[in-house]
Amino acid sequence: MFYIIDILGTISFAISGVLIALNKRMDAFGVLIIAFVTAIGGGTLRDILIGETPVNWMLDMTYGYVILTTTFFTIIFKSKIDYLRKSLFLFDTIGIGLYTIVGVEKGINAGLHPIICIALGTISACFGGVIRDILCNEIPVIFRKEVYATACILGGVAYFLLKLLPLENNFVFVIAGLVVILARLIAVKFKISLPSLYK
Repeated sequence: MFYIIDILGTISFAISGVLIALNKRMDAFGVLIIAFVTAIGGGTLRDILIGETPVNWMLDMTYGYVILTTTFFTIIFKSKIDYLRKSLFLFDTIGIGLYTIVGVEKGINAGLHPIICIALGTISACFGGVIRDILCNEIPVIFRKEVYATACILGGVAYFLLKLLPLENNFVFVIAGLVVILARLIAVKFKISLPSLYK
């Protein structure tokens, strides 16, 4: 289940990377690079922080093949994806939900404190998007007023609370991931944002 979540997160982030790269009218190489850094950027930073090297995608070529295949099919079927901005938002949101749980679980396996595990999950979920946005000359979503990292933190907290209940790990993974996704969807739907420090 953990491996499946990791692969699904990779696919979601790769699609979001392709969509923003296409929106920026990049060439094929640029699109592939943006898809790649979006999909594995946060996970790479996470693995380096916990000393798990070589990082995951270097040891398992499945990740590379998944990103290449996802990029190819997203480009081919881009005309079928209506409302580019909505699609980008949706896949990015699914990606942060899945990667938050992967990061938290990796922190637990490394024997880290729950607070650090939640931070690791947030880094894992957010920093691929940060790298993507910087390379695409955008202000990263995490640095704007939108509920983004906050949703990841809520999902991480939910994960540890759910662990206190007699639930199977698979249910904990799914529910905690849904908390992240729903928190972000609700925040955007009802225009909930963090308070601004300027007027």
